[in-house]
Amino acid sequence: MSDYAALARDLKETLGLKHEPVAITLIKKGSALPSDYPVTEAPVRHCGTIMRARKGEKLLVTPEKEACPVGASALGMVPVPEKVASGEFHANMGMYKDPAAAKNTLELRTSFPLGDVIGVAASPLDKATLVPDVVVLTALPEQVFWLIPAAQTYEEGGRVSVEMAAVQASCVDATIIPIVKGKTNISLGCFGCRKTTDIMAEEMLVGIPFKNFEKIVGAVKTMGAGAIPKSRAKSL
Repeated sequence: MSDYAALARDLKETLGLKHEPVAITLIKKGSALPSDYPVTEAPVRHCGTIMRARKGEKLLVTPEKEACPVGASALGMVPVPEKVASGEFHANMGMYKDPAAAKNTLELRTSFPLGDVIGVAASPLDKATLVPDVVVLTALPEQVFWLIPAAQTYEEGGRVSVEMAAVQASCVDATIIPIVKGKTNISLGCFGCRKTTDIMAEEMLVGIPFKNFEKIVGAVKTMGAGAIPKSRAKSL
């Protein structure tokens, strides 16, 4: 088992992160809910779950405690509401020209089958007692920048593609895509998380599949001994 506290410390110190890396484990159908992750008392959105965990809280969110049916349906915890599926919900928010555009976005999102996930366990990485599926960071653009070479180009070179939308930054872009597609993904945030959480205007999100996390932290540490301080020193 990896040393979660050491990995979290190394990443925070090297990049200068303000908030704790968040470990997310999806509890799948047929599995027992973990007893050491307290079930949240009040309903919470997935983006709110991440923001609470980045401040040190450990929590478990079950389907009936998911406050956002859009995120919960992407996670496979509840059915997709009709107004969401039709595009009416997001079009009424003013995020799309019409329901057809919003519907197209929802149909293209990566998601889990209904009933596949029965709980979301979240905690700061250094407090995790479950093996994470994904580690989610909220960070500044310059800090996120260093994760691009660390996740892919440091060893392989080439260019990087990211996948995002104007909605579902925390649930789809930073959680589901990294898990399902096995790649680090970046999001600029979305209407929902920016409206309902304390994420700052200058912050963005990154989701890192845990299977790649230790290797990525190692690359960040290597760059932290050379490339990162050189860049931050600037030469104007």
